[in-house]
Amino acid sequence: MSGKKSEQDRPIMEPPVPTESAEQQTLFTWAEYNRAKYPELRWMYHIPNEGKRSFQRGAQMRREGLKPGVPDVCLPVARGNYSALYIEMKRIRGGRLTAEQKEWADGLRRCGNLVMRCNGWEQAARVIEQYLTSWEDFR
Repeated sequence: MSGKKSEQDRPIMEPPVPTESAEQQTLFTWAEYNRAKYPELRWMYHIPNEGKRSFQRGAQMRREGLKPGVPDVCLPVARGNYSALYIEMKRIRGGRLTAEQKEWADGLRRCGNLVMRCNGWEQAARVIEQYLTSWEDFR
């Protein structure tokens, strides 16, 4: 035996998990492609609460109303008993909700909104389509 490992013995490398930012960018690309089918997607927007920034810029944003824990995406379109859909985006694998994110989700639900945590853009797109077409499923 030569001591060399065969191809079968080598570990299989999994592709890297896309970042939350990459997932969100893909979601908004999907939304642009689907605006003819779902015109309401025009109103969907990102809430820029995350990210690395200088201390000065962070302080300025807090003075402007930045709130930790606010969900990443909002679709301010009413469906049934819901005023709007909020989505907290996470990576496909990993990513935990912070205490602030849980508090915001609970508060927004009490105000009549649907709040969903989505792992990856595909899950978020399915939630959005379901919200726009058959919101009753979320009861």
